Amino acid sequence: MAAKSPLAPAAFPSLPAIGGVRFAAAEAGIKYKNRRDVLLAVFDKGTTVAGVFTRSRCPSAPVDWCKAALKSGKARALLANSGNANAFTGKRGRETTKLSAAMAAKVVGCKPNEVFLASTGVIGEPLDAQKFSGVLAATARRAAPGPWIDAASAIMTTDTYPKGATRQVRLGSATVTINGIAKGAGMIAPDMATMLSFVVTDAPIAAGALQKLLAAGVRDTFNAITVDSDTSTSDTLLLFATGAAPKAPKITKATDKRLAPFKAALNDLLRDLAHQVVRDGEGARKFVEVRVRGAVSKTSARRIGMAIANSPLVKTAIAGEDANWGRIVMAVGKAGEPADRDRLSIYFGDTRVAVKGERDPAYSEEAVSAIMQRDAIVITVDLGIGTGCDTVWTCDLTKEYIAINGDYRS
Repeated sequence: MAAKSPLAPAAFPSLPAIGGVRFAAAEAGIKYKNRRDVLLAVFDKGTTVAGVFTRSRCPSAPVDWCKAALKSGKARALLANSGNANAFTGKRGRETTKLSAAMAAKVVGCKPNEVFLASTGVIGEPLDAQKFSGVLAATARRAAPGPWIDAASAIMTTDTYPKGATRQVRLGSATVTINGIAKGAGMIAPDMATMLSFVVTDAPIAAGALQKLLAAGVRDTFNAITVDSDTSTSDTLLLFATGAAPKAPKITKATDKRLAPFKAALNDLLRDLAHQVVRDGEGARKFVEVRVRGAVSKTSARRIGMAIANSPLVKTAIAGEDANWGRIVMAVGKAGEPADRDRLSIYFGDTRVAVKGERDPAYSEEAVSAIMQRDAIVITVDLGIGTGCDTVWTCDLTKEYIAINGDYRS
């Protein structure tokens, strides 16, 4: 495993136990040796579920399975593995999902369509479902309310650290908890989801309301990040609600006013996890926030922000700590969105480097170079033609990214 990212949090957060869910991790030897690579979570009866998935036209077999299972809105188990994505594996891949779901259902005591599946790792390699058979029964017996770091570690691939977050919030007169874990470091440009992320709450929320909350929550969190512009075949974000919080009111509609604090807390947790993914971008040394304002619309601002965040020239300049704002101009111009060169302003941190179509008269190379040496950098682009604004997050592009992906399968 690569050295821990210099942008990693100081430590994995302390995630409290959540009523209605137990889990355990195991070593199945799917790809890695002496490393936990299987996660089994068991949910109490009555748990509801929501999910968003990759919009890749080449989705993995587990993504197809989850989309079908999601129709019931009920969940009793989650089976996830790292090391093999079970993507582009044809009929054999589909058979693997059926068999592995059946295995998990047997040890949990539920129906196969109440089991949700997620796989991450190499694309195009068949996943042997029998790898699960030797560990599932024992894993189910060991299932416990924690520690959550074990669950977060079991789903890692090229990640350099496990990712987790927690929030507590009032729902009516009760206190409810939201815990989440995520994995991802490369092939990161989510489209309706993240790489793999599992969020659990003890709030009693109906599946339909939960789905609306999740779909709205990813827009400005996981769907606003990019590491390398590549959307995975396996992106899966699942939100489970066990309903085990004492005295919490049952929520049946997403428009229920009592949900406002919960919605804010959920979105904050999703943003936290999304930022952790970017901070663990393969080879990353810089965390970059791109703010776009003055666009004709939020949608236009998003497209311009992503054009900047995905530009190899921008990202390599940041890696080299070079305040090459000309590459920002290039990215704005190529985005295909309304822009006026002579109204454009660009900032690195709080320092304006370009204004009205040319370099700022007060530009100081020394001052801007100091900003570029920071671990976290904010780039702001003001188009000056409207009120649309948006923010996206990315990282730099280093030689390590090429090294990691040049021998990923070896």
